[in-house]
Amino acid sequence: MPLLSRLATPAVLAAVLATLAGCNDGGTSPADVVLRGGKVVTMDDQRTVAQAVAVKDGRIAFVGSDADVTTHIGRKTRVIELEGRMLMPGFIDAHLHSIAGGRALLVCDLQYQPLTRPQLVEKLQACLDASQDRGPDAWLEAVNWDRQATANLDADPTAQTLTALATTRPVVVTSSDFHSTLANVRALQLAGITAATPDPAGGSFLRDAQGNPTGIGIDGGGFQIKAAIPPDTQEDVLKQARAALQAIRAQGITSFMDAAAGENTLRTYQTLQQAGELTARVNLALSIQSADDIAALRAVADAGDKGDAVAQPGVRARILKLFMDGVVNAPADNGALLQPYFQNAGTPQAPVLIPSTNYGALYFEQARLQDIMVKAIDNGFDIHMHATGDRGVRTVLNALQTARQQRPQADFRPAIAHAETVAVSDYARFATEDVMATMSFQWGVRASFSVGLTEQHLGPDRFARMEPSGSLRRAGARIVHGSDWPIDAFDTFLALKAGVTRSGDPQNPRSPASQSPDYVGRINDDPALSRDDVLAAITRHAAYQLRLDQQVGTLEKGKLADLIILEQDFLAVPDEELARNRALLTMVGGQTVYATGPYESQMSAATATRTADARAMILSPKGSAGMLVHQVGKRVHVCTPGDGHLPFGQRAALRSTGSAG
Repeated sequence: MPLLSRLATPAVLAAVLATLAGCNDGGTSPADVVLRGGKVVTMDDQRTVAQAVAVKDGRIAFVGSDADVTTHIGRKTRVIELEGRMLMPGFIDAHLHSIAGGRALLVCDLQYQPLTRPQLVEKLQACLDASQDRGPDAWLEAVNWDRQATANLDADPTAQTLTALATTRPVVVTSSDFHSTLANVRALQLAGITAATPDPAGGSFLRDAQGNPTGIGIDGGGFQIKAAIPPDTQEDVLKQARAALQAIRAQGITSFMDAAAGENTLRTYQTLQQAGELTARVNLALSIQSADDIAALRAVADAGDKGDAVAQPGVRARILKLFMDGVVNAPADNGALLQPYFQNAGTPQAPVLIPSTNYGALYFEQARLQDIMVKAIDNGFDIHMHATGDRGVRTVLNALQTARQQRPQADFRPAIAHAETVAVSDYARFATEDVMATMSFQWGVRASFSVGLTEQHLGPDRFARMEPSGSLRRAGARIVHGSDWPIDAFDTFLALKAGVTRSGDPQNPRSPASQSPDYVGRINDDPALSRDDVLAAITRHAAYQLRLDQQVGTLEKGKLADLIILEQDFLAVPDEELARNRALLTMVGGQTVYATGPYESQMSAATATRTADARAMILSPKGSAGMLVHQVGKRVHVCTPGDGHLPFGQRAALRSTGSAG
């Protein structure tokens, strides 16, 4: 008897013979890459679960069993053993602000922590001390400040609060929701903000009893303060984009939509594309203020990629972005509501809630919005609308109903972003009007931005249905996920966990539940989403929003090979462990753009070097203070006309190449 037959078990013998058969290169053309031996969650219409995937020329050539994939293995095929791990389509983040997010990694980072005023001063002083070489006139910019937490723990800080800093430098602090900007006296002086300065359209300056600015600018007020900051160089912006791409691929994100972008965003990513540095499919939603802007925006869009997506990631600009209102979170309270916010006529210990006269701010009336929608349709654009208040949402739905009547045959894919409060009678209209609900699942938890003053000001009825992802899903809406990074810490699995449980994770340091016992447990009793719902929202539904659904979003033969390997099986781990997961490998168009742990060797030398350089830039020795080691040039200007941003209440920290909202 041959030695092989005497020593090998039937299973081993079958595997050897199958491998030998695959190596003959007979019949089926050999694949470039085969991933086998895992749980392949395809997210296709039938929710097929397979074992293996073969990739050829950047596209999926086979999805099926381990036994059948052997015919795709040739002598040069790279075989990746999944060892039982979950393989799924790459995540698609349908609403983030990449340049602002990358930039936030490189400046003074307050890390979304709940800080009293003295603690805020302490953190800012640490950043100042870590950058003493910057000189007496260099601006210090701090980001990811949890203004709601400071207001709840203590009180709103002012320019006077910042006089405790040992510096003559101008200082600006941006809240994590990007709607509030805190400035010190020097920054206000450089910006020319005095008691005589009128409030800008779509924004305001908080003032004391004598009418003097306190140091906080809201929306357009923050924009006006930060207009005094010298602009970044283009090389600075490229560094921010590189930092963003590193964070994005490490999250398992293979495509994303940059919400409220401009021409410079397009140029920045095209520069990286031409240099072979683009590691995700970039989709831009171009900021718009009026229908008159559409012709110019059409020219910007035409400079991006045309036609279907190909294996190498590119840059597309086929969506318009506008802001219907501000945010429903206290103390901003400028999301547009159908009924007024409440105010406390009692004490913090014994609140007495009565209706105020504040209904929030509606930035677009229905007729104006209808005009933009119709012209967007006529020019081949979809539209993405920030609306957090129920009046903002209803205005969008009413305008959309009329626009569809005017263009009944149009292939139009609108989305409402955030929809934090929605009238119950409007739930079903998302399906009726065929508008997507692009939700940030991580907002559906107890946190400084949702409980405390926000809970009081919304009142019990609105708070009981705040963040209605589950209710909208039950009413037939197509739910899409967008992280809105850097509004929150970038943690995709924490967001997905929140979608399923409507709660944070006390063991995850980026979760509000890890910061305070008050933030543990469900936000309210509104329905949660299923695990399939949240995975669909970040894959197939997000692909639909970006008009990439024929190319990505599911693992099917012929589609682009955008996929990720997870450390844990998202469909099997207990609810409380859903946020304790990570992507071990991220592949875009058949190329491994990120890998860690057991798959780190799968990265090419160039990709490994790029990843190491990005990590060194972000995770610097001064990282605890959030300071950039490789500081160059000047700080970023808030917004420039060339980027198509709007100089009114559309997030206080609109950046030169991206905004938040």
